[in-house]
Amino acid sequence: MAKALALLSGGLDSTLAIRVIQKQGIEVIALNFVTVFCRCTSHGSCKLEAVKVSEKFGIPIKVINTTERFLELVKKPKYGYGKNMNPCIDCRINIFRIAGEYMREIGADFIITGEVLGQRPMSQRKDAMRLIDKEANLTGLVLRPLCAKHMEPTIPEKLGIVDRGQLLQIRGRSRKDQIQLADVFQIKDYPCSAGGCLLTDPEFAHRIRDSIDTCDTTVNDVNLLKVGRHFRLDSKTKIIVGRNDEDNTRIDSLSQESDLLLNLIDMPGPLALVRGEITDEKIQIAARLTARYGKSQFLSGVKVSVKQAKKDLPAKTLEITPMSQEEADKLIIKKTHNQ
Repeated sequence: MAKALALLSGGLDSTLAIRVIQKQGIEVIALNFVTVFCRCTSHGSCKLEAVKVSEKFGIPIKVINTTERFLELVKKPKYGYGKNMNPCIDCRINIFRIAGEYMREIGADFIITGEVLGQRPMSQRKDAMRLIDKEANLTGLVLRPLCAKHMEPTIPEKLGIVDRGQLLQIRGRSRKDQIQLADVFQIKDYPCSAGGCLLTDPEFAHRIRDSIDTCDTTVNDVNLLKVGRHFRLDSKTKIIVGRNDEDNTRIDSLSQESDLLLNLIDMPGPLALVRGEITDEKIQIAARLTARYGKSQFLSGVKVSVKQAKKDLPAKTLEITPMSQEEADKLIIKKTHNQ
């Protein structure tokens, strides 16, 4: 029996692609990729959705975390960025190379994806798809069942492994055809298409650009970018201030020994983290920012606790005046800052 390796995100398109190929009696094995940039939560992640689909269809799945490898691409992509900080072409090449290795390892005949021609402006154009396949050493081995009739026949089609007549010709950004096909296949409860990659989000893109421009960004740094308000003091120092209890907990868990943690004394408020080159002057600024976003913002004198993260050392107490919103706005990382 012929065997296909499916790149399964867990979304509707990749799910439909699997069903189209399964209808032809071809065995399918799934491969799912996750990175720190996925819009994932503990309640509904791209990995979880892919696992759900694989279980529903009775196919094995391998999940690979490519964060470390992908982060290096984000720092300096060969083929540039999309509208924000999304290096879509480099990302696809990276994924396809890994998929190609796994395809050969398991003895699969070809790879399938849920890509639709014209759905994504950067990576789902004909020329981009050809480039990605070539760079990944997979020319002719990547079949896109949903838009195959708009593409050149692939090797499995030429060899008669796949019946091209049963493939589709969906094109563009409309989801109408996919939704109709889902009804035909009786696929229900599929996730909406609004998930995807944090690098396409303008606010997150500004944060990651600031981070890449100012430090050797690590996975820990990227995880911190997902929470709180971010302030830049200079090219060597930044402050993250929690917006709620969930942020505070996450900031605390991501703190490192070289960081400082600040919080209000005797009243509710945020947890703030200072990372980088820390001076007494910068600690004062961080304390005033901490007070600005707590219940103490209208008080003239506020006590703030300052302690070294991850060390069982006594905290210091500072008495300061909360920062004004105007001052805070000048420090917050946004589109016009460090661009």
